[in-house]
Amino acid sequence: MKIAIDGPAAAGKTTLARRLAQALGFLFVPTGAMYRAAALAHQRGLPLEETEITVGENGRVFLNGEDVTDLLSNPALDELSSRLAAEPRVRARLVELQRRIAEGRNVVMEGRDIGTVVLPDAELKIFLWATLEERARRRQREQGGSFAEVLEAIRRRDERDSTRSCSPLRPAPDAVVLDTTDKTPDEVLKMALKLVEERRARLAS
Repeated sequence: MKIAIDGPAAAGKTTLARRLAQALGFLFVPTGAMYRAAALAHQRGLPLEETEITVGENGRVFLNGEDVTDLLSNPALDELSSRLAAEPRVRARLVELQRRIAEGRNVVMEGRDIGTVVLPDAELKIFLWATLEERARRRQREQGGSFAEVLEAIRRRDERDSTRSCSPLRPAPDAVVLDTTDKTPDEVLKMALKLVEERRARLAS
């Protein structure tokens, strides 16, 4: 079974995807981290077409066999990865790698175009949402900094992600939209597990 989780920055995608994958025994695939690994490869001068980015247990990300997970939380990589993600050749390469990872496996894959582009045949598609202010508060708690600056950075990211010509951020037509603004991670997980149960029952009937 393939589960696609999409949504804007700081909507709670990674938290939900990781916990849902653990609960189901599925592979957790954080595609945002894969794009940050691509940004790291760019910084190192590595040609993306010849660079392998893979995902292992607990969503650990490997760049040409090197576990680079702990290097990917740098805000500079986040900004660079967002710019690179708007380039068609970069997206094409990452989509190729992501589909390869998901092939023949049970996965929970999170990102911004999973249900619309990467895994359009996913059995369950979830689009997470939260208000801009709530997402800025979450990101500030994670990374610190000025609330106003964090708010503006997320607003810019939203605009860039939703208006780019290549794979813009939007819910898939058959996605279930979950607003996480006033929900705890436990509440969101419970909602997602219920959706999985319902979808499995429908597929089995």
